[in-house]
Amino acid sequence: MPKMKTNSGAKKRFALTGTGKIKRKHAYKSHILTKKTKKQKRNLTQTGLVSSVDNKEVRSLLCLR
Repeated sequence: MPKMKTNSGAKKRFALTGTGKIKRKHAYKSHILTKKTKKQKRNLTQTGLVSSVDNKEVRSLLCLR
């Protein structure tokens, strides 16, 4: 049976932490930034973790277990 291919889009968007959790970036930080407050833009800069609900789907896209 052939090897599974990693989804190219997921490969660029997600990263693993040392403990095995999946890091992600926040949305709404790419354009139309003039109407967003400094606080909102600052908080969107920080990375987040993938929700436990979506964890299984993202892992399958990244070909992890």
